[in-house]
Amino acid sequence: MEPTITKQPEKLKVDTGHKLSVWDLLKLSLRVFRTKPARTILTILGMSVGIGTVVFLVSLGYGLQYILIGRLITSEDSLITIEASYPSESGKSIDAKKVEETKHVQGIASISPVAEFMGEVSIGDKSRGIIPIMRVVPATYFKMAGASPDIGEAFTEDTPGAVLSAKALMLFGLPADKSILGEEITGSVYYQKPDGSTEEVIVSRMKIRGIFTDDREDPLAYIPYTSVAQPPTYFKSMLIKARDINFVEPLRDTLEKEGFLISAKVDLVKQARKITNALTTVLMVFGTAALIVSAIGMFNTMIVGFLERIYEVGVMKSLGATDKDVQNLFLMESFIIGFLGGVSGVLLGMGGGSLINFVMSSLSKGSGGLTLTLFITPTWFIIATLILSSSIGVISGFYPARRASYLSPREAFVRK
Repeated sequence: MEPTITKQPEKLKVDTGHKLSVWDLLKLSLRVFRTKPARTILTILGMSVGIGTVVFLVSLGYGLQYILIGRLITSEDSLITIEASYPSESGKSIDAKKVEETKHVQGIASISPVAEFMGEVSIGDKSRGIIPIMRVVPATYFKMAGASPDIGEAFTEDTPGAVLSAKALMLFGLPADKSILGEEITGSVYYQKPDGSTEEVIVSRMKIRGIFTDDREDPLAYIPYTSVAQPPTYFKSMLIKARDINFVEPLRDTLEKEGFLISAKVDLVKQARKITNALTTVLMVFGTAALIVSAIGMFNTMIVGFLERIYEVGVMKSLGATDKDVQNLFLMESFIIGFLGGVSGVLLGMGGGSLINFVMSSLSKGSGGLTLTLFITPTWFIIATLILSSSIGVISGFYPARRASYLSPREAFVRK
């Protein structure tokens, strides 16, 4: 009799390579909005307040920087232009010969001499009136000075004309608005001679092309060299444009040795940038403090959530969830809360800034001023803020996630 061969049962194979997909983790993580809606929304709100404070304060810093530096750097040419003039006590004056000599200094690209005298003009059918300051300048002056009329445009070599300040128009009882553009201006300018006498030089008929509306600007008019019957006898100052930014410092040293007083916008920009950077840093510190408080609140929420879900973790592991699945589930939840807190915080901070911009601009326009933008939020900062808020969420949920991943089913059921 042959022995009976008993067939051994096959071993149960367990697929240990299984893990929850990102989509599965996302669906499971969103359950917190159904199971604990109030706590989840309050946690997101806490994060949004912290993030919103950072965005609001940093946007204020960038807005102040734009207002301050933006007024200084109105053109690239103005940044590499220096203004040279003799001290009043020196008794020296800049004549045409000195201008030509200066043009040959190494590193100079171009020079715009500025003559300043008193003038008498008439605008349209208005009677003649005195303008205390009439600046006779080349067409390149405005780019080199970084000056641009608030209404209309500056004159050019092809389109000569005059640019007046609002206070100059007030002397004739005229409003500083677009209705003045195109009005004809005629008159004369009084050149001063070295012996103290004056010479009346006729100004050719031309049209008003631009207006400076700043009330702080003196009553003055800008007219081109081509509009006067003869060139100025001497100049008050020279705008000197360097070939590039590297020549600004050497030019300053060279001209100072010749007795000139030098003013460079690049120095003002450097000082302004230091001030605004320091201000932005201070504002960011205050905002970061609020963000840290929000992060601590989120960490506390995640810890409480873990303690309340110990039994759930045990059930998940009993059904085959791996330690990595559990950890990723908690991290996904904290990531979603952090990301949504960042999105709502950015909207909150930018919304507050936009509201103040609207109110300030409305008040400014109502008083005859220009649009005022006090809050500016760079795009790169918005992206960085969203990355930061998401990272804070992941970091806040890391410890609870690790504790949940190390929890065994037996321990979870016993602790429950």
